[in-house]
Amino acid sequence: MRVKVVCVGGGPAGLYLAILLKRQNPAHDVTVHERDPEGSTYGWGVTYWQGLLDRLRTHDPASASAIEEHSVRWSDGVAHVRDLTTRHHGDQGHGIGRHRLLELLADRARTLGVRLEFESEITEPPAGADLVVAADGVRSALRERRSAHFGTRITTGRNHYVWLGTTKVFDAFTFAFTETEHGWIWAYGYGYSGGHSTCVVECAPSTFAGLGLDRADEGEGLATLEKLFAGVLDGHPLIARPSATGTTPWLNFRTLTNSSWHHGNVVLLGDAAHTTHYSIGAGTTLALEDAMCLATALRAHDTVPEALTAYESRRRSELLSVQSAARYSAQWYENLPRYIDLPPHRMFALLGQRHSPLLPYIPPQVYYGLDKAAGQLEPLRRLKRWLGPRAARALHARSSARRD
Repeated sequence: MRVKVVCVGGGPAGLYLAILLKRQNPAHDVTVHERDPEGSTYGWGVTYWQGLLDRLRTHDPASASAIEEHSVRWSDGVAHVRDLTTRHHGDQGHGIGRHRLLELLADRARTLGVRLEFESEITEPPAGADLVVAADGVRSALRERRSAHFGTRITTGRNHYVWLGTTKVFDAFTFAFTETEHGWIWAYGYGYSGGHSTCVVECAPSTFAGLGLDRADEGEGLATLEKLFAGVLDGHPLIARPSATGTTPWLNFRTLTNSSWHHGNVVLLGDAAHTTHYSIGAGTTLALEDAMCLATALRAHDTVPEALTAYESRRRSELLSVQSAARYSAQWYENLPRYIDLPPHRMFALLGQRHSPLLPYIPPQVYYGLDKAAGQLEPLRRLKRWLGPRAARALHARSSARRD
């Protein structure tokens, strides 16, 4: 089937979908509209894991090779708690600057014949399109104008957080937990180029207010954070994204879900359809996987409505475990005092288990012992694998029933 496709939003999801559609059928008419000027993007670096790179290589080897070439890698995780440090070896992770990622995808899309229209804001489905893809983020104008149909729900998290950059290049995925007289504040950092890293800082509302971060201007706020995390920054500065208000843009995470992902010829993609807490580092990965799934569905089905139904059904199913992991990860940080006084190697081990639906209901020391034993005994490993998904589904069902 040959289709005319309008992608609204020039982020990873919209650009990669355009690439895949033109690869599948060069006759497809595909245009990407991005409201911002080319090259102006928010954010610092994004993370992904080897599994995503393998899937990208399957769908489009050229863009996968370019992304891999411009990524940095790490395989260790480091946690600093007070003046103690623990390091664990793990799976290989990758980081790439968001600006570079978008540049690579835009170049690949142009090569394949996709039209890219920057400084072009679309708020209503254009006439004549067979398919309109709302890939315009968590505040999607296309979705918000139809929020009643899509059944959009937004839940705001308790903790405050801010995305920052730094010229300190971390050689591992780095966690730093600092105790203050107003409570704990923590950061996680990862390199994304030879000269920069992303650094996300988070804290509870009482700590945020107690440290004066709620009323500090940008310079004061960054100076406070640089002092609190001096032990891992090694004299390097923290860098904030430019702000029109002159303040550091602290946020509360918004978990977004929709009861339906398509309406007529409009379909939601990436953050317009769903968000997952930043602490599991999956936002970009999920957006790209959405694009892969939608492109596959459009190739496999004879009509656009059939393809959209198949896409939504498959991605909803695939996202259940990830969304559960994200909820529990956010709760782990919101309940940090429950874990922070464990020996650092044990705290770090439970940090790696923070997505477990069982962890909040088992004393941390007991869970650590069970998890260690489960790693050594196959019957316990099987029991843990069996219990985890079932507990997640049961809790999800109860949560859905309460909303209904």
